[in-house]
Amino acid sequence: MASTTPSDPSGVTGQMCNWVGEVQLQDIPDSIKTLAKYLILDGVACALVGTHLPWSETAARAVFDMEGPGNCTVIGWERVLQKLGPNAAALLNSAFVQGFELDDVHCVAPIHSNSVILSALLAASEHSMHSGADGVRTIDGPSFLLAAIVGYEIGPRVGLSLHGGDVLARGWHSGVVFGHAASAAAVSKLLSLSPSAIEDAIGIACTQACGLMSAQFESMAKRMQHGFAARNGLFAAFMANGGYTGIQRVFERSYGGFLSMFSQGCKYEPPYDEAKLVDKLGAKWEMEDYRIKAHAAMAGLHGPIDCISVMQEKHPEQLNRLGSIRKMIIEMSKSAFNKGAWKPDKRTLTALSAQMNAPYAAALQLVDRQVLMAQFSESNLNRDILWELMEKTDCVWNHDFDKDRKTFWATRVTVDFADAPSITEFLQAPVGITARLSNEEIKAKWRLLTEGIIDPKRRDEIETMILNLEDVDDVTKLAELLSDKVQNRIA
Repeated sequence: MASTTPSDPSGVTGQMCNWVGEVQLQDIPDSIKTLAKYLILDGVACALVGTHLPWSETAARAVFDMEGPGNCTVIGWERVLQKLGPNAAALLNSAFVQGFELDDVHCVAPIHSNSVILSALLAASEHSMHSGADGVRTIDGPSFLLAAIVGYEIGPRVGLSLHGGDVLARGWHSGVVFGHAASAAAVSKLLSLSPSAIEDAIGIACTQACGLMSAQFESMAKRMQHGFAARNGLFAAFMANGGYTGIQRVFERSYGGFLSMFSQGCKYEPPYDEAKLVDKLGAKWEMEDYRIKAHAAMAGLHGPIDCISVMQEKHPEQLNRLGSIRKMIIEMSKSAFNKGAWKPDKRTLTALSAQMNAPYAAALQLVDRQVLMAQFSESNLNRDILWELMEKTDCVWNHDFDKDRKTFWATRVTVDFADAPSITEFLQAPVGITARLSNEEIKAKWRLLTEGIIDPKRRDEIETMILNLEDVDDVTKLAELLSDKVQNRIA
């Protein structure tokens, strides 16, 4: 009989797998369960918004052409006729969640967890009803919620062991790197795998981890990269469930191990800290550092946007005279600078590249006083006034902002005027980073994003089901509500 224990229960991989296998919903504080439900609600909002954006439709049609029919819902693509297998469904649904840079972000170990966890678990829940020698297996709401919490917690812990944002600063798409283990852990929990099989699943997932940040410049692939983590972790868990073995002690291995490889080039000493994977696991909740985005832009650009917003409140007359702006300087940390300070070729910005560019985000806030979906419609991209302001903008890497996790999000913006004194605004962190949006604010965002793309009755049914997951007897009922078509928000 095969062992159910990890290969080394005392090692960090073994400790993590034992926790994933043993934790129960009653072990989770009520505050964490509530946080998870509101995270899920925000992720579903982002998925619904993203499902019929132009790049999402391009992805969906290509995948439908490649894949045969399956049992898993593709959000917003109607019911039975558009179902796919679990891997393809997880990939597409993740790309929808990431479709417009509106989704969650962990503020210390950057990962967009809903695009990884939510999409993997929805596909796994539906596939479980149609697979396995033991016949139909229905996934209920409590099981889904517990598995989501496991995934939400494991992802940032993997990131913290690699010094969080340092991975991003070196050019890796950090959430994709961290997300493979998170997806595998979440689906493993959903399938009630033993700690030994969970170790196999995480080992199979981690050997597939990658993600290049150069995807942000012109490719559609940036929207899908977290989907690679969702799909590969899902695949790994089902392979482990079928008896396929994976890398043992994948986090500890010095040769070819996950941490030893992804820490190469790290500026910190030691380059990784494996203890962060399990430090106070189950007692200290790293998922409390998730934040819900208030702007439709890469998280590293929220600092410049919020700095300018504060300036507009303090100096309304000066900031209304955009023609008098002579120069704008944006000071950023290395990670934000590397990701957002690049100079675009004139008139070639797409919605994706615009959402990744600090001068563009700053110009949008100056002109429109908001950075939401409407700002990235075809008619609003590449306006003359935006390019005029972008050409006056320089981004600077401020080394003082790289001291520690407390300075990681710091931003300073200085605006120099031709006919008035310069003004400067400094923020230690964007508004949405210093404190989470309240549950009511998340609910308001959910209703704002879904307004006009689904009918109010369907919206209320989805909201009620998610916020009362403990009472849901079959999670595929949620998948059914998500399957009907939605409208394109920026059409």
